Amino acid sequence: MIKRLRRKLIVACMVSLTIVLVVILGGVNLMSYTKVVCDADAVLALLHDNDGVFPKNHGRQTAGTVPPDGELPGKKGSLGQRGLSPETPYESRFFSVRLDQAGQVIGTDTDQIAAVDEEEAAACAQSVFASGRSSGFLGDYRYLLCEDEQGSLIIFLDCGRSLSGFRTTLLTSVLLALLGLLAVFVLLLLLSRRMVRPVAESYEKQKRFITDAGHELKTPMTIISADADLAEMECGENQWISDIRRQAQRLTGLTNDLIYLSRMDEEQPKLQRIEFPLSDVAEEMAQSFQSLAKSQEKEFSVYIQPMLPFTGDEKAIRQLLSILLDNALKYSPVGGHLELRLEKQGRAIVLAVSNTSSQPVDRDKLPHLFDRFYRTDQSRNSETGGYGLGLSIARSIVLAHKGKIRAESADGQTLTFLIHLPA
Repeated sequence: MIKRLRRKLIVACMVSLTIVLVVILGGVNLMSYTKVVCDADAVLALLHDNDGVFPKNHGRQTAGTVPPDGELPGKKGSLGQRGLSPETPYESRFFSVRLDQAGQVIGTDTDQIAAVDEEEAAACAQSVFASGRSSGFLGDYRYLLCEDEQGSLIIFLDCGRSLSGFRTTLLTSVLLALLGLLAVFVLLLLLSRRMVRPVAESYEKQKRFITDAGHELKTPMTIISADADLAEMECGENQWISDIRRQAQRLTGLTNDLIYLSRMDEEQPKLQRIEFPLSDVAEEMAQSFQSLAKSQEKEFSVYIQPMLPFTGDEKAIRQLLSILLDNALKYSPVGGHLELRLEKQGRAIVLAVSNTSSQPVDRDKLPHLFDRFYRTDQSRNSETGGYGLGLSIARSIVLAHKGKIRAESADGQTLTFLIHLPA
C-alpha cells in the first residue's frame, strides 16, 4: 500500500508538472511561431501591394517631401504603416513568379535572392499553384498567391533565419523541460519516502494493532466457545447459551477477516501460486450456492466458459467467488435474479457476478463498496450478517493477483461486480 501511495504521489506530481510545462512552453513557442508568420505575412502583403517589390521610399519619407512621379504618400502602403523596420527591405530575401490563367510560368524575378534560380522558382510556383492554397509554407519559404487580370503572382519570402531561430528555441525549451522533469523525478524518488513516512508509520502501527489484537482475541473467544459447550452439557441447550456461542463465532470470524486483510495488505502477500482449472472451481462454487438460491426463491444463472486455466492461489480465488456469490445472495430480494459469468476476453479472464438489488442502487456509493466496514444500510442492520469486510477482502485478493475489480450498475436496479484477471 505504501509503495502504491508513493507511486501515485510521484505520478501525480510528474503529470501536474508536465501539464504546466506544456502549457507554458507551448504558449511561448506558439506565440513565437505566430510572430514569425505575422511578420512574414506583413512583408508579403507589402510586396503584393507594390507588385512584388518594396516601395521606393522604404517608409522613410519625411514631412514636406513629395514622392516621385506624383505618387501620394501611402497609396500602396509603406513599411511604417505595416509596423515594419526601415531595414526590412535590406534584410529580406524573396522572389516572385507570375503565372498565366493556365498556370504556366510567364515571368520570374529572382534578383533579391541568391539561393534560388529561375528554374527552381518556376518549380516552386507550379507546386503552390497545384496545391490550390493562397498562402502557407513551402519549406522555409512563406508564400502568398495573388490573382489579377493577367493571371497569378506568387511571392515567396525566405523565412529560414526566423524559422531556424524558432526551431532552436523550441528544441532548447523541450530539452530544458525534459531535464527539469528528470531532475524533479529524481528529487521525488529521494524525497517521497520521507514525505510518506508519517503515513507509513501510522499504517504499520494500525496493521500491528490489528494483528496483535486479533491474536489476543482468539484465545478468549476459544475459551468462551468452550465454556459455552460445557455449560450446555451441564444445563442443557437454551437460548442464552446459543446466543453466546453464535456471537462468539461472529467475533471469531471478524477477527479472522481482520487478520487476513492485514496480511493481504502487505507489500508482497504470500500467495501459493499454482495452475488450476478456474472453470471447474467456478462451477463447483456455483453449485454450492444453487440450492441456497432455490431455497430463497431466487433465480441463479451460470455462464462459464469451459477449460479456462489460471495461475494463482486457488484457496484465495475460492474465497473471492464465495464472497461475491454470498454478497449477491444476501442483497437480492425474494424472486430476484443472480448471475455468474466467467469467460476469457483477449488477454484477460473476466469474472462477473450480478444480482438484482432489493433497493435502488446509488451509483455515487459504488466506489465505497470496497471500503472496510462500509455498509449501504447506514443503520447497520445485522439481519443480513457481515461487517462490511467481505468486499474489502475481495479487492485485496484481486489486487494480489494483479487484477482489477469494480462495481457498476447500468439500470440502477442491478449490481454487478466485474473482475479482470490476467490470463
